[in-house]
Amino acid sequence: MYKGLKIVLIAPVLDEEVKIGEVVRRAPREIVDEVLVVDDGSKDRSPEVARAGGATVLAMGATIGVGAALRAGFVWAKERGFDVIVVIAGNNKDAPEEIPRLLDPIVAGADFVQGSRFLAGGRTGGMPLYRHVATRLHPLLFSLTSGKRVSESTNGFRAFRTTLLDDPRIRLHQSWLDEYELEPYLYWKTIRLGYRTAEVPVTKIYPPKAIGYTKMKPITGWWSMLRPLVLLGLRLRD
Repeated sequence: MYKGLKIVLIAPVLDEEVKIGEVVRRAPREIVDEVLVVDDGSKDRSPEVARAGGATVLAMGATIGVGAALRAGFVWAKERGFDVIVVIAGNNKDAPEEIPRLLDPIVAGADFVQGSRFLAGGRTGGMPLYRHVATRLHPLLFSLTSGKRVSESTNGFRAFRTTLLDDPRIRLHQSWLDEYELEPYLYWKTIRLGYRTAEVPVTKIYPPKAIGYTKMKPITGWWSMLRPLVLLGLRLRD
């Protein structure tokens, strides 16, 4: 336990056998009580590699989407009594060693903590040009629609109290959240519903393109990230 909190680290994965082992290996076991890898229908050895490293693997059985995978992981964590969920990329872009940065504001009373590569003390590397543009534009739109200024809204490295999952106004089980929509949706809702949120500086280093730095497609993937801002901002969804 970390300062009295039971912590689970959740990593969604799809065909990342080269990288998921490092994510599991680097997870600080003196802080994280359990590492859960949610396999979104991998065709490679990602589940076996994760298990060999000591992670628990939750198999989706088919490729549904990262949002559906995370949602399944959240339910799993809630059912097992974890106090805090930390989400991390399954392709080794994040720094598990920085997990205490996400947890300390929660210990101090925050409900949701967003990691930001753009705050002082954060850093990034290897990011393709279109992502430089997109990861700067998205927070501007997110801030306008949510009513709170944020520096980062697309970074999946974040932590939150599992009690958020008890709020019936946060409707994560909607099918339109199965892809990349779920993460900005959850952050947006926590802000609009008045929960205590915070940002902390983190590191995000993209792996070489030769071994695959993302599963997100430049157009459809980014529309998936933007869609919650449009639908929620216009009150077309809740």
